[in-house]
Amino acid sequence: MGRAGAQVLRGFVMGAADVVPGVSGGTVALVLGIYERLVEVVRAGARALGSLVTGDWRGSWRRVRDLDWLFLVPLLAGIMAAVVALASVIETQLRTNPAEMAGLFAGLVAGSIVVAARMIRAPRWTDPMIAMAVAAVVFAGLGLQAGPIADPSPWVFAGAGMVAVCAMILPGISGSFLLLMIGMYSPAITAIDERHYAKAAALALGAVVGLALFSSLLGRLLERAHDRVMAVLIGLMIGSLRVLWPWPDGVGVIDRHPEESTAGTELAWPAADEWLGPTALAAAGFIVVMAWSWWADHSRTRSGRAGGGAAVT
Repeated sequence: MGRAGAQVLRGFVMGAADVVPGVSGGTVALVLGIYERLVEVVRAGARALGSLVTGDWRGSWRRVRDLDWLFLVPLLAGIMAAVVALASVIETQLRTNPAEMAGLFAGLVAGSIVVAARMIRAPRWTDPMIAMAVAAVVFAGLGLQAGPIADPSPWVFAGAGMVAVCAMILPGISGSFLLLMIGMYSPAITAIDERHYAKAAALALGAVVGLALFSSLLGRLLERAHDRVMAVLIGLMIGSLRVLWPWPDGVGVIDRHPEESTAGTELAWPAADEWLGPTALAAAGFIVVMAWSWWADHSRTRSGRAGGGAAVT
């Protein structure tokens, strides 16, 4: 498989995660070893957008030409293919086998936590404290689920887009659950499906602005405090496991109609005949992530040796 094909496959796996409530595409990017590069490409795109907004047409065009399109285009193609091909399949499985699906996703995220911990370059005693503090806040926050906002204004849609898009590049929390927590999931999905163009445009504009601002901030933080940022991301993923606890409702069912939604943040112990399937799938998911991480590390090592020591990402 060539580089473009491998990148499409990475995008497909990220897209598959993006259509799952409770799982973030950023988590998958972390596992695949492309997370920091993804942040940098998005950050470069934000610079191009900033130049365009300020009227620097020449600078904007130069930045657009300099974007890593060989990295970005196949990745986006894979993401879109996964969303189109798998959205209905995964939604069906979430409805028919919610606990099993939650177990599988929990195992994937647990493996991702191990991968992220290995990415800390110079561990300090404060890193576990940072991770656990963030995890506690996220765990508590995911238990706060707001009811849908009645007739939100375009400004509220724009704000919701800014909040939800953070999940695109943050491991741990999915955009669907961020919208659900602030009471904007049902209005957002309705605006898109029923073609309320002004509201949908406000949502998209908020997402673009939020992605531009947040990617720049995250990129600078990764440059200046890499290990501390990784500790925060680990905390995000640990806290997000609340959504992926299989019992009683799995990740829940997020429906466009709030009265048909089932929260995925309730916690309960499994009955004697309920634990085996989700636990086995969680173990399988964990093993898959560890195997993929080992393969990715092995491939980068071989590429570095073949290239005279310059590792290829």
